Amino acid sequence: MFEIVEKVRLAHSVALFRLKAPAIASKRKAGQFIMLRLNEYGERIPLTIVDSDPEQGTITLISQEMGKTTSMLGALDKGASILDVVGPLGKPTHVENFGTAVCIGGGIGTAPVYPITAALKNAGNKVLSVIGARTKGLLILEDEMRKVSDELFVTTDDGSYKHHGFVTQILQNLIEEQTKINVVFAIGPLSMMRAVCNLTRQHGLPTIVSLNPIMVDGTGMCGSCRVTVGGKNMFACVDGPEFNGHEVDFDELIRRNRSYFKEEKMAMEELTYHEGPRCYER
Repeated sequence: MFEIVEKVRLAHSVALFRLKAPAIASKRKAGQFIMLRLNEYGERIPLTIVDSDPEQGTITLISQEMGKTTSMLGALDKGASILDVVGPLGKPTHVENFGTAVCIGGGIGTAPVYPITAALKNAGNKVLSVIGARTKGLLILEDEMRKVSDELFVTTDDGSYKHHGFVTQILQNLIEEQTKINVVFAIGPLSMMRAVCNLTRQHGLPTIVSLNPIMVDGTGMCGSCRVTVGGKNMFACVDGPEFNGHEVDFDELIRRNRSYFKEEKMAMEELTYHEGPRCYER
């Protein structure tokens, strides 16, 4: 069992959890994730390891309540325990001194982009970061991202805070200003990552994206996280989760991620019917 030692509500439907997981905390690197199962009846879901404290033996996770399991997780409080947490999984981010790196986080994607940004900054890169959300109330980790960035740009789709527009508009401005950019990291909704890649491809800017397709085991056995990259079948859990964004077939991935839309909707309806997300035990 893995105890929740701290819970912080970051935004509407978004919460930060610190879990006791000493073995994972001592080994994890930027870009890696865990597979989590709340109880013996639960499904497994992937969550990025946002941070860790090896001395305290804790890892930090951030989850947005989108479906049944994330809603059940969001209902847990400090002192509760989670049955299974397996990791660290996936290949770590390749970190070196590239020169100038642009790190882009859209919505909950700011959570996985944060440890990558911190690692790039520690490696001596100049880091320009762009984070965005639909509205101000959904922005997360603004202060944390500012601390590990040389410059931080913030956008909201509705204009409720900072720049009114999309993260791609900030990237476009940087390109038009002839800002020297050696590499771009982008994590967020698939449509956002696709838009970033379409833009950077035009200018020959290397772009890395982190993919979060449907996963069942996280170890390459089930094949559910299959993605097409450079015309080849790859598994996000063991070959990624990071890939060359210019080679990802985003259209296919978007279709595959909707494979269980009907079942996901039914699971949420059942959860809501049975007294809300707190009824996570049979």
